[in-house]
Amino acid sequence: MTPHATLRRARIAVCFFFILLGVVSGIWAARIPAIKETLHLSDGQLSYGLLALAAGLVTGMRAAGRLTDRLGSPRVMVPAGAGVALALIVPGYAPTLPALIAALFVLGLINASLDVSMNSHGVEVERAYQRPLMSSFHGMFSIGGLLGAGLGGLTAWLGIPPGPAFAATGIPLALLAVLARPHLLPRTAAPHPTTGSRRRAPWSSRIVFMGVVAFAGLVGEGAANDWTAVYLQFDLGASPGAAAAGFAVFSTTMTIGRFAGDTLATRYGPVRLVRWSGLIAAAGLAGGLLSENIALATAGIGLFGLGLATIVPQVFSAAGNHDPARAGEAIAQVAMVGYTGLVLGPAIIGGAAELTGLPAALAIPAVLAAFMAASAGALRPPRQDAPSARPDDDR
Repeated sequence: MTPHATLRRARIAVCFFFILLGVVSGIWAARIPAIKETLHLSDGQLSYGLLALAAGLVTGMRAAGRLTDRLGSPRVMVPAGAGVALALIVPGYAPTLPALIAALFVLGLINASLDVSMNSHGVEVERAYQRPLMSSFHGMFSIGGLLGAGLGGLTAWLGIPPGPAFAATGIPLALLAVLARPHLLPRTAAPHPTTGSRRRAPWSSRIVFMGVVAFAGLVGEGAANDWTAVYLQFDLGASPGAAAAGFAVFSTTMTIGRFAGDTLATRYGPVRLVRWSGLIAAAGLAGGLLSENIALATAGIGLFGLGLATIVPQVFSAAGNHDPARAGEAIAQVAMVGYTGLVLGPAIIGGAAELTGLPAALAIPAVLAAFMAASAGALRPPRQDAPSARPDDDR
């Protein structure tokens, strides 16, 4: 097999793992109402399960990075991919709330291992290609999420309970994850130094700041997921259908932006791309909030999604290139800080809305988008081997 064919197959395999995680996330989210109804849970009780999933994700990040760097991303990625597909099944059969909490915590733990290892391998693939690919990988996650949500909606419409629906989805995905193993790249990252190889990588100030930038971006994503439809319906008077369409516009522009992101990163570099993306996101959301017209507000939300789309993938790519020998730990550290924003973002907006009203609370993600634009310089890659680095500008 030619080197080009090997790289192409590795790229397709990484895309599959991003799609896998998106499908798992999408079908789980679509069937949450059925889980709630089956177990007769109140909103508060359901929140305990969702918190357990988030806690498992954050907890798993601590070990996932070291494991990925020690064993190599393929040796973590394949069992984690199969594991997360199979772990999805267990919450569908949970008989009680404590069982659901335990199952979701485990799902979060395995999710973390897949998330870190597939992003780490994605960095290796784009380094081998010598051009940016991370944004399109994250676009594949978005596609997977749409597929998963569609499967969830279809199985709900057919009256299939969550357990069988999850099994029918998870078992084939697990088998495909195992079959994808031969197509991944062999370990390419430099090995750990012998001295001190067992020590956890330190949290450098640059990695922490990258995590803060990711946190800002994921606060925006979480806020858009949970609050934009509420804003359009209850603050602007949109119909339920028009409010739902507003979130669909956000999701669509984010997906489009992610697939365009690699080309833009190649042409303009990650620093310039994130700078302009942050400005577009900030201006779009601010303009949408200032307008009382539903169509203009929806357009602003769409621009917000378009701007956010490329930022987190560029942060992950920059983290993976910060120290190739410890790419997994760097990505895990950034993800630990960043995903906190996805978990806390909706709550932050909700708490602020209680004090100031929802329109003013939604200004927080706009301000954070402007912060990301101002902080873009933190993503400037090492000159020697970053896929999109050029020596002649401030990229």
